[in-house]
Amino acid sequence: MTYATVMVCLALDQSNEARLQVAGELAERFEAAIVGVAAAQFAPPLYFTDGTQAQVLIDEGEASVKRRLADLEAQFRAAMKTRGGHAEWRSAMDFPARFVLAQARCADIIVSGGPSPAFSDAFALASPKDLVMQAGRPLLVVPDRTNWLDLRSVMVAWKDTPEARRAVAAALPMLRKARDVTIVEILERDDDRPAAMAGVTDVAAWLARHGVTAVPRVPESVEGETAAAQLEKIAGRAGAGLIVAGAYGHSRFRELILGGVTQHLVAQSALSVLLSH
Repeated sequence: MTYATVMVCLALDQSNEARLQVAGELAERFEAAIVGVAAAQFAPPLYFTDGTQAQVLIDEGEASVKRRLADLEAQFRAAMKTRGGHAEWRSAMDFPARFVLAQARCADIIVSGGPSPAFSDAFALASPKDLVMQAGRPLLVVPDRTNWLDLRSVMVAWKDTPEARRAVAAALPMLRKARDVTIVEILERDDDRPAAMAGVTDVAAWLARHGVTAVPRVPESVEGETAAAQLEKIAGRAGAGLIVAGAYGHSRFRELILGGVTQHLVAQSALSVLLSH
């Protein structure tokens, strides 16, 4: 398996530099095509009007969105100019999540930034939690402060679930390029430690048959610390540049509710995170 097409999701009103850098590096490493995508809708103000004045307002708003999408295209093409390989741009006047989810069919992996720390606007931003839960493709979430895709050390946050199995399989191309791979399972209160160790050992053996040397670990639980905090500490001690994990969540009243670890990895991790649902 390899990545033949990398998709990078750009956003209005957010920095796109880090995700463009990482997506470009990913495309170069795997000699992949790269597709840039963005979409936005004009959101009329709450205090709206009607008639001719309303149409003027709508026309001006839509023209502004089109200009901003054109600016994103220019940013994408400038970033990919020296990368070589096939680069393609796709954009639309549409809800960002809906448009990106539709375009995801052409990609092997999607690169996105984290959620905006200031606001969440469905008219301008494709939330990473929507993408990871609905795209049917692995999502690489890149924090804004990331300068490059550091694959020297990779940590797999293991849990014996279909989501984690899909995440490890989706990460195989990157794991093969890593120097050090650690597979870590954080024990929950009632977990069986020997069973957990057997599980991560099986994953390490599976990876070995795919050309990846990995070290299995089941650390002692730390009283009072969340699983997310423990994973971050272990990743820091290992010098990991990437965390691979399954994405967990469910829908409640049309709102996607992510599990605690997934929410932390999407919104607060200082490292790049590869997630798969």
